[in-house]
Amino acid sequence: MIPDNLDTLLTRDAVATALTVSGFPVSVSTLATYATRGGGPLYRSFGRKPLYRWGDALEWAQGRLSKPIRSTSERDIEVAA
Repeated sequence: MIPDNLDTLLTRDAVATALTVSGFPVSVSTLATYATRGGGPLYRSFGRKPLYRWGDALEWAQGRLSKPIRSTSERDIEVAA
């Protein structure tokens, strides 16, 4: 399920599912790793439970997209730069 409201708070399981359904495949364990090492979407704690604001998670995923490319050779140039 993809939330309609960007302010909806989701559990880690729910945000992984919603991002994957939205075209950004990410696992629960990847989000957990980012939560401990940094680099993932912002989250809040409700007791011991991490809750992610849907808008923050979606913005994080969109920020990880590359610019549009036409071929793998363009991607190789971007990676080398």
